[in-house]
Amino acid sequence: MVAAAVVGTVALGTGVGVWASSGGGGGSQEGGARQSSSGPGAGSGTATPSASPTPHRTYPMSQAPRTIPAVRSHTPARGPGWKPQKADRVVISDGELADEGRLIAGELGLTYAGEKDDVRAGDVRLALGGGGGNQESYTMTVRSGRVDISGPGEAGVFYGTRTLKQEVHGGGTAPEGVVRDEPAKPVRGFNLDIARKPYSESWIEDRIRELGDLKFNELGLHFSDDQAFRIESSTHPEIVSKDHLTKSQVKRIVDLANSRHITVVPEIDSPGHLGAVLAAHPDLQLRNASGIATKGAIDISKPASAKLVDDLLNEYAGLFTGDQWHLGGDEYQALTVKDPQASYPQLAAAARQKYGSTGTVADLTTGWLNDRAGTVRAHDRTMRAWNDGFYRGTSVQAAKDLQVAYWTGKEIGARQPVEYLSAGRKVINYNDEFLYYVLGQPQTFVYPTGQRIYEQWNPRVLRGTTAVPARYDGQILGGSFAVWGDFPNAQTEAQIAAGIRMPLRATAQKLWDPGTPAMSWTDFRNLADRLG
Repeated sequence: MVAAAVVGTVALGTGVGVWASSGGGGGSQEGGARQSSSGPGAGSGTATPSASPTPHRTYPMSQAPRTIPAVRSHTPARGPGWKPQKADRVVISDGELADEGRLIAGELGLTYAGEKDDVRAGDVRLALGGGGGNQESYTMTVRSGRVDISGPGEAGVFYGTRTLKQEVHGGGTAPEGVVRDEPAKPVRGFNLDIARKPYSESWIEDRIRELGDLKFNELGLHFSDDQAFRIESSTHPEIVSKDHLTKSQVKRIVDLANSRHITVVPEIDSPGHLGAVLAAHPDLQLRNASGIATKGAIDISKPASAKLVDDLLNEYAGLFTGDQWHLGGDEYQALTVKDPQASYPQLAAAARQKYGSTGTVADLTTGWLNDRAGTVRAHDRTMRAWNDGFYRGTSVQAAKDLQVAYWTGKEIGARQPVEYLSAGRKVINYNDEFLYYVLGQPQTFVYPTGQRIYEQWNPRVLRGTTAVPARYDGQILGGSFAVWGDFPNAQTEAQIAAGIRMPLRATAQKLWDPGTPAMSWTDFRNLADRLG
């Protein structure tokens, strides 16, 4: 869907309409607003004709709503728009929309009336319908003093309520006309490293509410690393760090995310970044030919290593009920040395035993990733792994259904994104040049700014600052902004929330509509301040 497809579409940058400040919120009968209707056409937004002056003689043409992310299309109309009043109701046409109805009613101070067939002046009606299109699309019609939001799926209707909420908060009134809206990308994520820095349940829940209002649909939780393991475990309680989330807390987080149509994507990184797990299982620590322990690396030649990690994957599949899973796979230190076969003879021997005389440590590591994918696949999950967990020139190939979480080009033997795309892989953009908020700004990292994302990044900019060819756009599923806790005390929770506020909004805009925004950065920032 593109704005140009709708005749008469108003550009986003034209500002809020005069109806927002003229008192034309819908309480007056002037222009035919706030009329009740009944009969066959009641649910479609038509109203009983009025003897009062027609809207065309009373109101200027409406202007497009100003929201974050911007709506893709708005067909203007003449009329007062809709402004919430205490007597107004939120009604639903389908019981599945009860959560969405209750939420928007509470946010706008309206009465939630549940499933109703009658139509009253001032109603906000939520309905499922529109065929089998994009489940995240919606249509919002403001007409005759009422609001109708419909879509083929619950998620789309929810996003329609987010648009309505922003319209009211930003200008007091939802503009007359029809919004037709849908995201360009199906993956719109925020990734949080809770392993290196613990976060309170309340802080995470606040971010979920923020993400939902911005129409994000994923929250990644990286909860296992060298520094800590942050979620309660029943299969291996010995690995859990003192400061952790209980399963009850995680369930509340997942439930809140589900209510906002956000999938929580867990990540137990392996075979590297397992230091906290290995602290309780030193016998599984990878050691080189000299007996020196390799930081964070598990010895993948030992069957007990696979059992340990699979125990965790199976356990948490019951806690994280979404359909997505992150397997990690990055920075396995055995493959960062000059000659892995010589440095880790036990891995080389295991590779030859499993894959024949030409088997390598890289083959064994790829096989490990595939085996972990098999464990998670049995739970009917779609899986991703970091791009530096995919190796060039191996006789063993990574499973075809593994998506590439592309974050860097700094690893040994780094491959350009096009190499994955040309092989048919689906890719998710985690570009560390734009989307990595690394606490303490170690190495070459600097805190990303919303302006830079808004003006210079789009989902095809997977590595550095250069976009891949447009022909690959369909394979790029979306992207994820990420907060990493390398120096956990560098910022407080409050500082992080403030620091990521505008980058999150810019990322939301560019994942919903990757094109050049109609609004300047200054206007976008001012709009964000007004919307709250």
